[in-house]
Amino acid sequence: QVQLVESGGGLVQAGGSLRLSCAASGRTFSSYAMAWFRQAPGKEREFLARISGDGGSTGYTHSVKGRFTASRDNAKNTLYLQMNSLKPEDTAVYYCAASLSYYSDYDGFASWGQGTQVTVSS
Repeated sequence: QVQLVESGGGLVQAGGSLRLSCAASGRTFSSYAMAWFRQAPGKEREFLARISGDGGSTGYTHSVKGRFTASRDNAKNTLYLQMNSLKPEDTAVYYCAASLSYYSDYDGFASWGQGTQVTVSS
């Protein structure tokens, strides 16, 4: 089973940028569709972005569309989330997840990372 570890979180000012990474272990990383989620204090976990196994297809929730970009480097077993024009409301713990289906719901994700904190100051 694929194991995931997020990194790259930190404190940034509003309007700034941050790049998150999700390192995956296992031989079959390219067979997994991947996704990014976030969870702010007191709120439900929110879907942000998904990307197909080959990186050719992506989808985003409206709140981050045009600001966030998901990508992956299968040779490095790594998923990325480039976050630009950050806003204070982007403050949350960010998680990556792996699924065998590009259209998985929460129950369809086989693996989750531990999360990385992103804090955006006003």
